[in-house]
Amino acid sequence: MHPLVRTARVTGLCYLGLAVTGMLGYLLIRGQLFVADDAGATLARLAGHESLARAGIALELLVVLTQTLTALWFHRLFRTVDPLAAGSIAALGLVNAVAILGSAALLATATEVAHTPSGDTAATVQLLYLVSGNLWKVGGLFFGLWLIPMGYCVLRSGWMPRPLGQILVVGGIGYVLSAFVGYLVPGAGVVVGALVVPATVGELWMVGYLLVLGVRRHALPDEPHRAATRPVAVESPV
Repeated sequence: MHPLVRTARVTGLCYLGLAVTGMLGYLLIRGQLFVADDAGATLARLAGHESLARAGIALELLVVLTQTLTALWFHRLFRTVDPLAAGSIAALGLVNAVAILGSAALLATATEVAHTPSGDTAATVQLLYLVSGNLWKVGGLFFGLWLIPMGYCVLRSGWMPRPLGQILVVGGIGYVLSAFVGYLVPGAGVVVGALVVPATVGELWMVGYLLVLGVRRHALPDEPHRAATRPVAVESPV
């Protein structure tokens, strides 16, 4: 396997791990524990489903881990295409990982508070979950931003279909806009959802392309270090 294809597939595997852990942790488990308009119900669910709450914390830590690995491997994949853009993908991805790390810490604190009640425990737990959720929302700004240089690298490299690069750029812009719209227009949930659709399509396409094809075969450069492995004729000093 060509080293570039291998790098692309490892990147796709990390990206798939990010998508799966994010969906399980944020969309599935959080929805079973957090009740937005009822602090008492959130506390009761946390107290009654400790193992589920701890699984949610573990999944958020896995989001941080896979986000970090994905950012670093995207840098490795695209660094020869455009060092600045590749570095931007890594940097923006790592910032988002830090935001989710903060969310995981808040969930861990909420779980501990739920099992050591003192004062208004329900209000404390609810507040921690609200801050955690908002870290995901504001972190989405960087999750959108990293798609833009990613799409640019796809377009510049020619390793993948141009429409994939275009939809990643559009999706990144839409994701960034959704972060602002979500706070400026609180009742615009439908608009926010529509703005992130291109990003979702682009990311799923990217994951699938990296895992199945890696990069276009005709775009593969010569094997690295091939010249270095050829026997070198040594002239006699005589």
